[in-house]
Amino acid sequence: MSRLARLQEAERMASELFNLAIAQDLLRPGNSELTASDGIKALAEQHFGVESFWHKRIVRSGPNTVHPYRENPEVRIFTDDDIVFLDFGPVFAQWEADLGRTYVIGNDPAKLQLRDEAERIWHMGRNFAMANPEIAANALYSFVTNEVHEAGYQLGEQRHVGHLIGEFPHERVEDDKTTSYLTPDNTLPLQRMDADGNPWHWILECHLVDPELNIGSFFEQLLV
Repeated sequence: MSRLARLQEAERMASELFNLAIAQDLLRPGNSELTASDGIKALAEQHFGVESFWHKRIVRSGPNTVHPYRENPEVRIFTDDDIVFLDFGPVFAQWEADLGRTYVIGNDPAKLQLRDEAERIWHMGRNFAMANPEIAANALYSFVTNEVHEAGYQLGEQRHVGHLIGEFPHERVEDDKTTSYLTPDNTLPLQRMDADGNPWHWILECHLVDPELNIGSFFEQLLV
């Protein structure tokens, strides 16, 4: 099985894990972000034998959804009218997944639109990258950022729209914060080889923020 096929299989299992979390009603009102995170961890171990995550598990709701990855906001309880996003990096048989999804509790139109726009802009970014195979990382960053602004939102504060993904432990390269991420400073093409001659694979992510409502949404997966 190719490296890409293994990454895609890891992502498929991560998606199934999220579906199990919803089926188990872990995002129900009254539950906490921490309880939901621990519940998803238990499901990952029980159903897929996952013993490690290559990055911290993120379950954020309401105003916590505006914070970038590096922040650790106070744990919050889900409400009857809420928005929640999950960002998990489980390791399946030594291959990393990194999947992000947003869920809406209730039927608030603004929250539903914010959720849907993150996925829509992700697909626009993906299509742009596929149509321009020689594209540089900063060009994709600019495209996604412009689409976010056109939709009336702000990009999350992390200042990147994606990163490398691969075999555990997570692949790193020299000058990591530039060349391993889809940032405005990374002028290198996406289609490159690692030190072993393997093609690099990328995660594309969209973290949208509505500053007026003080909420955000998140969507990420393999850029293929």
